[in-house]
Order: sequence, then C-alpha cells, then structure tokens
Amino acid sequence: MTEAQQVLLFPSRTVAELVEDIEKLNKEIQELYCLDDIPWIIGVSFGKDSSAILQLVWYAIAALPPEKRTKTIHVITTDTFVENPIVAAWVRKSLEQLKAGSKEKKMPIEAHLLHPSVQGTFWVCLIGKGYPSPRNGFRWCTERMKIQPVNHFIREMVRGHGETIVVLGTRKAESTKRAATMKKHEAGRLRDRLSPNAHLPNSLVYSPIEDWRNDEVWIYLNQWENPWGGNNKDLFTLYRGATTDNECPLVVDTSTPSCGSSRFGCWVCTMVNQDKSMQAMIQNDEEKEWMQPLLDIRNELDIQNDHDKRDFRRIYGRVELFERNIGEGKTSVQNIPGPYTKFWREHWLRRVLQAQTQIRQTAPSEMRDITLITPEELSEIRRIWLEEKHEFDDSLPKIYAEVTGEPFEDTRPFDERKLLGNDEWDVLQTICENDTMHLELMSKLLNTERQYYTKPRRTGIFLDIDKCFDTSSRIKEEAIDNAHYQRQVKTALETVKEDPHEIQQIREAIATIEDPEKSPDTNPKNIKEMIENKGDKNKQLSWGDMKFPLLNLINENPAE
Repeated sequence: MTEAQQVLLFPSRTVAELVEDIEKLNKEIQELYCLDDIPWIIGVSFGKDSSAILQLVWYAIAALPPEKRTKTIHVITTDTFVENPIVAAWVRKSLEQLKAGSKEKKMPIEAHLLHPSVQGTFWVCLIGKGYPSPRNGFRWCTERMKIQPVNHFIREMVRGHGETIVVLGTRKAESTKRAATMKKHEAGRLRDRLSPNAHLPNSLVYSPIEDWRNDEVWIYLNQWENPWGGNNKDLFTLYRGATTDNECPLVVDTSTPSCGSSRFGCWVCTMVNQDKSMQAMIQNDEEKEWMQPLLDIRNELDIQNDHDKRDFRRIYGRVELFERNIGEGKTSVQNIPGPYTKFWREHWLRRVLQAQTQIRQTAPSEMRDITLITPEELSEIRRIWLEEKHEFDDSLPKIYAEVTGEPFEDTRPFDERKLLGNDEWDVLQTICENDTMHLELMSKLLNTERQYYTKPRRTGIFLDIDKCFDTSSRIKEEAIDNAHYQRQVKTALETVKEDPHEIQQIREAIATIEDPEKSPDTNPKNIKEMIENKGDKNKQLSWGDMKFPLLNLINENPAE
C-alpha cells in the first residue's frame, strides 16, 4: 500500500498523538499480560514491524514489578534456509542479542529459531522431488517452509497450556488484502482486542499496531531506543540499502514518506517479478556484489514457460489434462507438466553448489561460512533420487565432488555395498540407447527388485511392479493419447448417463466383454492369435502391446 493510500485510509496524527497512543498500548499490554496465565507467542522477523511490536511488549513488561513477570513470552522466528543472506545474518545476530538482553535484565522472554522439516525445505522439494519453481497457482513453498514450523510450535504450546495468545506486528497499511483480512477477523474478537486465529483452534491473535502507518513505525523505532541491546539505526540502514536510490528520508513527522516499502524475503522467491531488494543491495554497495550468483540463480529459476524442463506426467506418474481458453471461443486440451526431469534436477544442484563454492571464496570474511544447501538436505535429495526416483546411478556424490573438489559425506548411514550403481546404469543406458522411457521402466523394475531383495517378506512387490508398468510403459505420445482417450470416454459417459437406452447398450457391451464366449473378438485366445498373426511377423512388440493388447487391437481394428 502506497503512502498516499495510507494517508487516505488512516487518519493523520501528530507525534504527540502517536506518543499518547503508545502510552495507551503500554497499559493495554500490561493488562492483557496480567489478566491470565495463557502464554504469549510473539512472531518476529526482526524487520521494522515485528521489531516495533517486540519493543512495545518489552517496555510494557519491564515496567511491571518483578513479581508480576510470571508468564513466559516466547519469541519465535523462522529460518527457511533460503533467506536473503544479509537479512539472515541480521536475524541471527538480533536473536542472540535478545537472548543475552533477556538474561541480563531478567525478562521472562525465551527466543526460538524455527526451521522447516528437511522434507519440506526449498531445495529438497525442487532439486529432490522436482517441484517447479513457485508460481501463481502452485505456491508450494510458504506452507511448507514458513507456516508449518510456526503452526507446529503453536500447537505444542496449546497442547501444553490449553490456549495461546499470538502477538503479531501485522498492519492494515501493509496492503489492501491484509487490511481486508484483518477487518474480517475483527467481527469475532474477544476481550476487545483479541481476534480468533482462523487456522488454529484455541489460539488468539493480538495486533497492537494494526492501525499504524509505515512512517509511524519508523518514528517509534528512531525515537525509542532498542531495549535488548540491538540498534534500530542499523535496521534503518538495512532498509535504506534495499531501496533503489539507497535513500530513506529523515522521518521528522507523520507526513514524511517512510522507508517501509523495502521488502525482504527468500532470495529464491519467484512469486515476484524481480527481487528489487537484493538488486538494490548489490547496486548500492560494491561490498555486496558477492550476492550476484544468488540473483542469477533466482532469475534463471523465474521462467514460467518451463515445459521443456519438466516431465509430461505429474509427480505420481500419470498424465493429467487441462482445458485452456485460447480465445475466440476456442479451447485447447493439453497435458499438465510435472516435475523437473533428471537432467534439470542435476543442473540446479550444480548451480547451487557452484554459487556456494564461489561465495565462500569471494564474500566478506564474516559471510564465508555461508551454506546455501545443508548436508541434511543433500542427504535427503540423495535418498529421494535413489529410492523414489529409482535413479541408482547415484549421481549426487559425483556432482558434489566435481563442483566442490571435496568428497561427499552423507549425514545418514549408507550401504556402499550396493547391488546397482553407476556401472550398471551405464550398461542399461547403452542397452536402451535413446529410449528414455525404456530406460526409466527398466531402472524402476531393477531398483524395485533391489529394494525387496533383502526383505524377509516380499509382500507388495507385484503391486510395485505393476505401478512401474502403469507409469512408465508408454512413450510420451502414447501416454498423452491414452489420457485424451480416457477423457473422451468420460465425457461420452457423462452425456449419456441420463439416457436409459444408451446405458443399456453399455451394459450389454460390458457383459459381452465379461463373457468371452459371446464375442470371439474378445476371447483371450483369439486376441493372442490375432496379435501373433497381425502385421510383420518380425516386428518387436512394445511394452504397450504386451500390457494393453486389447486396447491396441481396438485402435488398429476400429469398428466400421
């Protein structure tokens, strides 16, 4: 929301009126804190809004006598492992200062740094599973990397105490969408200022600065000293460095434009057209040029038309179709592209490792221990490639050694006495020549057998083998044609479901198929003879011919 929009929607206040509001908030926070034993959770990013809210709570609780500071306030922040490196370093430093300041001044505050599970990190999903870069309609990152760690922490607090109060620095002036959401939740408020959490039961939300404008936040931070040992001027400098012109106006009153438009987030984020904050940091300070490889990777990921890099099937191996409007009342039915192919997953791994290696050589000394992809993530990616993708060539250690010059050390136990490896993969590639689907099918079958080889019971192996055929026995064109065929059959059934006469005809056709003696064309013996006698005797049958003989026969001998 622009400064002009904020002025229109929120009344202008003098500095004296802002001070009066701060004093009221101070009393309100004290009253709510002392009202019950429900624990507080303050969600922070150590940006301007969350720093302001934490500072307000600190000053209010510090003014209470020690015997009333009985309720622990949990301060939580999330590190997604792909935060802007400058901001991530700021957050870690601020968190350590908060811990030290709370201990020194005997404040009932505990700081927690949360992380997503290794299965839900950005690189495990993108490089390991092959998820395409986030985009409108498939924003898979936020839920896994930010929301789930926070919700898990809150649920654990609710489980132990029955209820929680979550204190947030959200403001209506952040955006019109945020303002509408907060307005909606106001209707269900309890105790005047507490709103119900729409996603977590027994959790209430308290937003003390919901009506503040950007400039009022900066006035507060610049005029009130950081109480836990941080430096608000450093925060101001961080925001200033993330603006295009490297300048934030000196905030002298509530009519002065603020520095609040600078937005920090994940350096891999492709939900925005450009990462303006990182671009500005690199542009404004030559000492931050070491971040250019990150910006290059982010821009390379930000390609919407990436169908050539992705599988024609969804991640579970099936072809799905969608109908797209192409204008003038016409539609086009196309397959939905799936995960990145093996080549591109290996490509992104190389790019990230190359950037990490380069930055460790060119970044300032305090940033040279940077980790763009953790050992735990690499281990999980390797497991997914081996066990879920059936890529037993085990290329990750080789890529790691090629790029970094160091051997890969897996964080989890790994049996080096494997039955299938890179040599067997090379042989299989040679046998299959350029037939990628044949290579995929054979690798799945061999690796499925390997996975069951050491098990005392092989229950389920036939289902897994059948799944291999279902997902990998057709070439791309055949699989897409079959999906179109199934869609046409479904459409036809939907159009005749209200017609009893046509439904009866379908029933008779099904009954004929169920009783082969009624129709020699569907008798398995006759089908086998027709397959053996049709066409060239020397023609090699495809996997589709062997697994779907009836369907192929119907396609080649359509009814007249």
